[in-house]
Amino acid sequence: MVLPTSRNSGSSNHQEILIEECGWARVVILNRQKQLNALSHWMVEHLKGLYEMWEIDNGVSLIIMKGAGRAFCAGGDVAATYHYGNAGQYSQASNYFYTEYTLNYIIGTCKKPYVALLDGIVMGGGAGVSIHGAIRVVTEKTVFSMPETALGLHPDVGASFFLSRVPGYLGEYLALTGARLDGADMVGCGLATHFVPSQSLPDLEKALLSLDTASVEDISALIEQFTVNVKLQEKSPLHRSAEINRCFSKVTVEEILEALSREGDNCYGWYKASAESLRKASPVSLKITLKSIREGRHQSLADCLIREYRLSVRCVSRKLSNDLYEGIRSILIDKDRNPKWDPPSLELTSPEIVNYYFAPLKAEEGQELRLPIRRDMKKIVSRL
Repeated sequence: MVLPTSRNSGSSNHQEILIEECGWARVVILNRQKQLNALSHWMVEHLKGLYEMWEIDNGVSLIIMKGAGRAFCAGGDVAATYHYGNAGQYSQASNYFYTEYTLNYIIGTCKKPYVALLDGIVMGGGAGVSIHGAIRVVTEKTVFSMPETALGLHPDVGASFFLSRVPGYLGEYLALTGARLDGADMVGCGLATHFVPSQSLPDLEKALLSLDTASVEDISALIEQFTVNVKLQEKSPLHRSAEINRCFSKVTVEEILEALSREGDNCYGWYKASAESLRKASPVSLKITLKSIREGRHQSLADCLIREYRLSVRCVSRKLSNDLYEGIRSILIDKDRNPKWDPPSLELTSPEIVNYYFAPLKAEEGQELRLPIRRDMKKIVSRL
């Protein structure tokens, strides 16, 4: 049975989330196709409420999430953040991140099996509602990216947790450059657990819904029956491990850029392309992102989300930099792709500016992110 969960149950124009109730399983379908299933504020609020309800419902033993159309989820609705900020409604913009990060934490600590079917585009907020789950299935159509530094933001939704746990310094590379991974890459670095051909997903879903067990091990074993072995593409970033580790292990963004610039260019232009991505991104975003990923290596998911919320509140408030709004304007609103960053260079982005973003929130900025207390936390292990 498919149940629309719209803002207005009398309107078919706002069926942003569909729910299929299939016995003991619930299938969540992100259904905002024109926006590539980008998560609106209403969607993250509703998903949070659903997952909180299902976790204590003895009649629900499996949660599956997928996207309608050609995307799983292209991220959060940053255009709404732009309009809130320009209207002076900064608390509204911050509230979106507060709810979204709480949802990410609920998924990351969920005690019931959670399967994300990542068939298509997976960016930003889409990673936050999938990669923290126990099982992440990718296909030949999967395209993953965390492009926030080009938007004047930072890889959030717990990215400083899951990107800091991929091999070597791949996480720094992905976070700073916004480079893309395909499905095979995601399995290869641990961001995904299974690779299943896109055409096999309907049969996989039917098989999952016919299971009479709630065991993650049994669910994973079933999915294995549908998996195929895939080789990395010739230009896969995972073939560049030595180069990535050599360049992105540097202490500062300036040193990373210098290392990329002085290397040869015999890896299909990889050095040049990586350096160019850094030069186009917000200097503030690059510096807070590198520090965030490095701190995330030694922190829990909760610690990472609390820190990321501070960063996002400071980005939204535009007190030291307008880069979030300028990045959204240049890429999504005016689409001139010519942002005017402030400060305009890495050299002018001082340690004092960076430290401001990481400092505890002041009373006038609102409360810190307060995540729900989860039961049986000792039984919940890292998904990566």
